[in-house]
Parts: sequence; C-alpha cells; structure tokens
Amino acid sequence: MRVLGIDPGYERMGVAVVERVNGKDRVLFSSCVRTSPKEPHEKRLQKIAEEILGVIKNHRPSVLAIERLFLATNHKTAMRVAEARGVILSEAAQAGLRTFEYTPLQVKVAVTGYGRSDKRQVAKMVRVLTVLTKKKMLDDEYDAIAIALTCLAGESRSIEHRT
Repeated sequence: MRVLGIDPGYERMGVAVVERVNGKDRVLFSSCVRTSPKEPHEKRLQKIAEEILGVIKNHRPSVLAIERLFLATNHKTAMRVAEARGVILSEAAQAGLRTFEYTPLQVKVAVTGYGRSDKRQVAKMVRVLTVLTKKKMLDDEYDAIAIALTCLAGESRSIEHRT
C-alpha cells in the first residue's frame, strides 16, 4: 500500500509518500511545500493544488492520510489552513484517493506510543520505523511521514481483524 501523507499548512505543508512492502515502511518521497506571503491568497492555494497533483501523478498513492484540523487561537491562520485542506481534499478526490483523517494525538500514539510526544520524539521514531533516503528534513516532512505511518498502522490492524 502506498500512502500520501499530508501535514496541512498554508505557509508550509509537509508532504510524504510512504509505501509498505513485505512489512517494511519506506519513504519514497518527502518535501516541504512553501508558499510566499508576498503572493495573493488564490495563487498560494493554486500552488498547493499543483504540488499535490504533481505528487499524485508522480508517485501514484492509493490513499491520502491527512491531519485533522483543530482550532487554534489564531483564527485567521486556522481559516487559511482549512482552505488549504479543502484544496488538498479536492485534488485527492479528483484522483480517486480514499481519505483518512487523524488527530495529532492519534499520530503521536501510533508513532511513539505516547500522546504527549514532542516533535523531536516523533522525528526520532520516524527515523527508527522507516527507511529514509534523505538525511536532513524539516519538521513538516517528519509530521507528514508520521501521518502516513499512522494510516499504515491502522490498515494493518484492520487486515489483522478481518482474518
């Protein structure tokens, strides 16, 4: 199974494609998509859409795993991230991808076993659980990989329950 993991954002968005083959999780692609505050709002959303479409076309994931938005104290930022998520979900739906959403707590528990893990602990476990091709990555990339791993962990549990 190949999962497109997304840590949604407006200024910075983590993107990763993770594949499970013979029980081993391998990161095929990861990136941090950035949009410029100097660009108009609609151009920033367009860039997000184009980047997602490019990843879908190049890596052909079977599902999308995305972090569920929780309300932050900065409502303007929350609205922008919600709009970015809408663009991402629309592109995934057009590509026929099934979507799975996870809260930050679910991701932390799935990857580290502890719901109050910090970003450093999540990144460390991502390095332990996967085969990475890149040496240096941003937090957004680690988060996107962790979201994809959460989906893969859930999928393997659902397969175990069916048999």
